[in-house]
Amino acid sequence: MNETRSRLRPWFAALLALTVTGLGHAYLRRWLRALGWFAATYAAVLLFVPDAALAAMVGGDSVDLSTLAPPLVVVLSSAVDAFVLARADETAAARRAAADGAPTTCPRCGNDVDPELDFCHWCTAELDGARGGDER
Repeated sequence: MNETRSRLRPWFAALLALTVTGLGHAYLRRWLRALGWFAATYAAVLLFVPDAALAAMVGGDSVDLSTLAPPLVVVLSSAVDAFVLARADETAAARRAAADGAPTTCPRCGNDVDPELDFCHWCTAELDGARGGDER
């Protein structure tokens, strides 16, 4: 279950970034980066999309897609960036967990756990590789 969750996280971040620019980065808690991508998309619309195309879109008329290319490129770049960041975060978390010897997810329920505890605070399962706490 943990492997499935880690494989889906980058794709979910990319899907969120495609839905609303910056949302994938907000999901990853990269707040400034999310704001930056949102601002870049807004700037691309203001600088490169003609007012007539915007008025046509608001009016429900058809618009030549080539006029929307600059903001679309920014949105797609944001989604790729969110995917790459999520993959890098997952890889770094796996390396830290392997180095510490402490699980980052519960083997029983699959939820994220605090590596300082010797049990899962979600399902109370005992964690074998946990560190911290007092020795009993």
